[in-house]
Amino acid sequence: MYIESIELSNYRNYSNVKVEFGKNTNILYGDNAQGKTNILESIYMAATTKSHRKNTQDKDIIKIGEDESHIRLFVNKKDISHKIDMHLRKSKNKGVAIDGIPIRRATELYGLLNVIFFSPEDLTIIKNGPAERRRFMDLELCQISRLYYQNLASYNRILNQRNNLLKQIYHNRSLIDTLDVWNMQLVDYGSRIIKERRNFIDMMNEIIGEIHSHLTSGKEKLEIVYECNVDEDKFDETLQEKTEMDIRYSSTQSGPHRDDISFLINGIDARKYGSQGQQRTVALSLKMAEIKLVKRIINDNPILLLDDVMSELDTSRRDALIEEIKDIQTIITCTGYDDFVKEQVIINNVYRVVEGTATRVRTEEA
Repeated sequence: MYIESIELSNYRNYSNVKVEFGKNTNILYGDNAQGKTNILESIYMAATTKSHRKNTQDKDIIKIGEDESHIRLFVNKKDISHKIDMHLRKSKNKGVAIDGIPIRRATELYGLLNVIFFSPEDLTIIKNGPAERRRFMDLELCQISRLYYQNLASYNRILNQRNNLLKQIYHNRSLIDTLDVWNMQLVDYGSRIIKERRNFIDMMNEIIGEIHSHLTSGKEKLEIVYECNVDEDKFDETLQEKTEMDIRYSSTQSGPHRDDISFLINGIDARKYGSQGQQRTVALSLKMAEIKLVKRIINDNPILLLDDVMSELDTSRRDALIEEIKDIQTIITCTGYDDFVKEQVIINNVYRVVEGTATRVRTEEA
């Protein structure tokens, strides 16, 4: 699997741009705030219908002064070229077509293009709050499981409806009898999410230990622990027990929306007691394990998007990551590419990005 090219129209700071990619390493370089990350974001959008940036709406992506934006991406999968068209509009839902045929649901897109996004912000996932770690699980699980995406969307919708009902019950206790209907649905979808997350963490643990041991020269043993807020078998019981608390706070206090994961280095919680260097190594191990897991599940290589992350890694960590990406298509943003020329990777294309333009300055097909 690899991306052949992407074309953008009125996307953030781009009026019109086309970027072609080779099967190996492709570099987008330039000063900060020129639009390098926007190209990576558009690829992620084409794969998932969502931005990698938190709380980003379609209207935020459309170029200032314009009413709509377009993404056209060509991906080669098993020697067959596919086209993904995405139409973003300020006042309407986005439109998506695969090979010219419109799709109705985002789940129809998932699986056609698997991408892994790695940015400097990911290096802080260990020490940030639980929401960041839940988001990590959800973003990856949605790409590898259409059913998970459907269950998560249903769960979040029902959670919002239940929370709205709790606010009403706070002022009108006669509505409390209607809560059971929402409890039943919340437990149903929530239990499915918990099971999928637990399975995901189990699969990650099968991979990440060896990776982290290699990065630390065998000095550290890493284990991911799924901190489930409520066991699926006791979800309904817990909701019943905490009904009064939920009404008092007008929000649901129990469920997978409050899950977390911890990272144990030699049995010690890296979130609380790990040094900055240890936390960054755990984050790198996490991304490298993610790459291997996706390979195993889809029986193909995902596309790796590295957003100015190389400059954040020391030599040993950077070398370990480069070794991992040799056989997969990687699109890298950076302020300069001289260092990458010296590395043992095949560089296909180099683009210089300046104020919403991308000019190819080097091509070296493998």
